[in-house]
Amino acid sequence: MKRGKYILIIILIFVVLFLAAIFSFVYYEFRRPPSVKTDSYLEINLSGEILDRSVPDFFMSLFLGRQPLGVHNLLMNIRKAKVDRRIDSLLIRLAYLECGWGKISELREAILDFRKSGKKAYAYIEEIPEPDKEYYLATACDQIILHPVGNLNINGIGGYHPYLKKALAKLGIEAESEHVEEYKTAFNMFTEEGFTKAEKEMMESIYGDFFSHYVKTVAQTRGKSEEDVKKLLDHGFFHGEEALKAGLVDDLLYLDEVEELLKGEKKKINKIALPLYSKIKPSSLGLDRGKRIALIYGMGPIHTGSSYYQTIGSETVARWIKKARENKSIDAVVFRVDSPGGSAVGSDVIWKEVVMTKKEKPFVVSMSDVAGSGGYWISMAANKIVAQSQTLTGSIGVIFGKFNMAAFYKKLGITYEKLTYGEKADIYSSFRSLTPEERKLIKKEILWIYDQFLAKVASGRDMTKEEVDKIGKGRVWTGNQAKDLGLVDEIGGLSKAIDLAKELAGIPVDEEVKLVIWPKRVSFWQSLFGKMGAKTELIAHRNLEKTISLLKLLERNNVWALMPLAIEPE
Repeated sequence: MKRGKYILIIILIFVVLFLAAIFSFVYYEFRRPPSVKTDSYLEINLSGEILDRSVPDFFMSLFLGRQPLGVHNLLMNIRKAKVDRRIDSLLIRLAYLECGWGKISELREAILDFRKSGKKAYAYIEEIPEPDKEYYLATACDQIILHPVGNLNINGIGGYHPYLKKALAKLGIEAESEHVEEYKTAFNMFTEEGFTKAEKEMMESIYGDFFSHYVKTVAQTRGKSEEDVKKLLDHGFFHGEEALKAGLVDDLLYLDEVEELLKGEKKKINKIALPLYSKIKPSSLGLDRGKRIALIYGMGPIHTGSSYYQTIGSETVARWIKKARENKSIDAVVFRVDSPGGSAVGSDVIWKEVVMTKKEKPFVVSMSDVAGSGGYWISMAANKIVAQSQTLTGSIGVIFGKFNMAAFYKKLGITYEKLTYGEKADIYSSFRSLTPEERKLIKKEILWIYDQFLAKVASGRDMTKEEVDKIGKGRVWTGNQAKDLGLVDEIGGLSKAIDLAKELAGIPVDEEVKLVIWPKRVSFWQSLFGKMGAKTELIAHRNLEKTISLLKLLERNNVWALMPLAIEPE
């Protein structure tokens, strides 16, 4: 009886917590917009994972007390604050950020644009381990302020790339891969023991370009030479006074002292936090209205079928593009791509819709952190392609991979019987390795797909197949390099892409437009019980979500247009 009583109490506690969570979420979602007082500053807490566009996340909102951060929402709120007469300044409280340098550059541009209004932006750092990306973002502000006891441990970018071939061999697992060509290294972590010559060349080029851009930006914004910045990065570790003396920060203050700084000569200053300010409609400030431009988000690995949370399902995204094309009230389309690629077939389904839409209205691609391989495939037919300097793109190539786990099964005592109808019915089976003849057949297949890739890049970018092949072969390029090679047209972010779409559609660049966004905003009830354009899977840990999404992709496809997943300069 006592045991049953305790179980009942535990169940009741969970029910109460669940109901309280639902109430809090609904209150957050539907409460009225706040009134913003004059002499206010907008405080944005930047920490954790930043997505291109986030949807309401039940568990994070209720149990962690905040919504996931999305670049789209951040950019819009900074734009609002720029034109809002009630907002005097911007305070960016920086913590560790989980995103690539492309998104960081996007936010950095938004802060610089905010400052054009004459208003000031401040960055406040308390403590961040190895904050190079965060410091790069902070340099967009008028002042960088560090906690008096804080450390600024900026030490450059780089890291280690693990290789699992020997570890897999100990388990009795063999990774088998065919790829086009030498720079297509997505499976190398399973098939190699270290860098190949081509992989090392590519990685050094990417990291070198990232580092050069980082050093140059810090030097320009902090009034130093590039050599001085390199010396500071080599020193690496600065406590408060050292960082101030080195000219890396402008002041050492506690948070309450920062508010006094923002107040200046005013008697009082009011703070409004990002979650509240997000409730202010852009249209109330003269933004997001006028002629209509579709903004379609493609985020995550590409696969055939319907989209899942943070994946690009070809059927779903193609349907959004088709709707934008057929909607006569929409004057242009901007396609925001943040994808390492995936299924070649899924990528081609989306490519076809891009080609058809481009014939009827302007189509512009905005690349985020990464738009490579299949991510480039779905971009290459656009009228214009815009990328950040640190976007990872290109990777024009194809790869096949499978695992032979026969020895592993034997170690576990797993036995099997073979029953096949057709000589190659078990070619993808993990119970055996590929034969030399099968390897030749697979190589022939992926060479054919690669030839299709080359032809379509050549058509979209007004190049010859031979020219594309020279910069293809699976090689990843930074946005800067891609522009020089003709793979992208402009360096910039989402706002640059929207301006180009307006220009192509005959809309004055200084005229406001209404963004019609896909996927549509997911409500609380849809995120909990259903889907709207894409399935939303509620899994508490976002890294687990990404892993599951990728496993689903690999499970459904054997021939991929996929980038190396290990490229993430830190």
